[in-house]
Amino acid sequence: MPNSFRFRSAQTVTVLAITQVIGWGTTFDMLGVMGRIVAPALGLPNEVVFAGLTIMMMISAFVGPATGRWLARYGAARVLSASSLIFALGLLLLSAANGIMLYAAAWVVIGIGGACGLSAPAYTAVVEREGANGKRVIAILMLFTGLSSTVFWPILSLLNETVGWRITFLICAGLQFFVCLPLHLFALPKPIVTHIESGAADIGPVALSKAGRRKAFLLIAAATTISTFITFGISPSLLEIFRQSGASPAFALQLGAARGVLGISARFLDMLLGRRGNPMLSAVMGIGLMMVSFPIMLVAGSSTPLLVTFVLLYGFGAGVMTVARALLPLALFSPAEYGLQSARLSLPQNLANAIAPVIFTAILDRAGAGPALIACAVLAALSLTFVLILMAMVRGAHASQPSPVVS
Repeated sequence: MPNSFRFRSAQTVTVLAITQVIGWGTTFDMLGVMGRIVAPALGLPNEVVFAGLTIMMMISAFVGPATGRWLARYGAARVLSASSLIFALGLLLLSAANGIMLYAAAWVVIGIGGACGLSAPAYTAVVEREGANGKRVIAILMLFTGLSSTVFWPILSLLNETVGWRITFLICAGLQFFVCLPLHLFALPKPIVTHIESGAADIGPVALSKAGRRKAFLLIAAATTISTFITFGISPSLLEIFRQSGASPAFALQLGAARGVLGISARFLDMLLGRRGNPMLSAVMGIGLMMVSFPIMLVAGSSTPLLVTFVLLYGFGAGVMTVARALLPLALFSPAEYGLQSARLSLPQNLANAIAPVIFTAILDRAGAGPALIACAVLAALSLTFVLILMAMVRGAHASQPSPVVS
């Protein structure tokens, strides 16, 4: 087996892939199947039930910076273990919900669990075990976690039909407690970052001043927050955009399914590139493809070739940017501080995730697909500008470093 993917890397991916698929599948993805089943049982409108996701993302956003400090102090394995317990508690509360108060409280608890257990903490666990060479492992992990809804929607549907929604939530809590918790506690390999000699784990890939580091963080935050605002905002409305453009319902569903496949394909490409990949170049490519796709969709109408072109560009671009968002902090900051910086970035990103669907739906319903697509194109151009500024800043930092003296 090649050195780039050793046995411990396979073990890390296996453990985190299982726990992340369960984590996403039993929380964020879960309402896709269970939302319209729970709503009438609790006597709540559908939109109130689905607001649970907004609560989750808002709470995760505000807890994110604290999670970064916990990751730096206690390590990813302990934080992930705590998330399993918190998720289990939140799902137990959901199973016992009898009205809006307990239902909302459950999603507050799940939101805390999300900050401690989804995405950034898992990627931090990879970096702790792989150091700066963890890019390929993160890309492989993202390849699996992108399938969480594909795995869990049929499972949740079958469980609900068999035992009802309350027992289904109890089973989900059991998965967190009896599967994820032991895996996080006992199955993850020991970190290597803490054992690196001479403080190498604290040395970033780019030599930046304190002011430069602050500027780099703000540029990453701006670029990634805008891009996630676009993708989270447009995804729930994509079928409606296709419909307003003249696509038949069946063709719109086909286009939507193809977009998901392309997103997974982009993650697969990043996995193949591994350590040779450059997150900043990936971000430029991903955002650039998205930016070009929106004007094409604006003039597509019912044209099948243009609709397919839009899906190809947008789907692949969004998939590439999903990986780049996770890896950009590793391109600027040291492995030892990756968790802290990633968790800090989760605050604006999760806030954007929470409000984007509401804003884009309002634009689409009140002004139509055209203004929504124009807004996406403008935002993509702004995000791309921030990434290009970041790249220029990094080139300047490299150019200012003294050349090694050859004796």
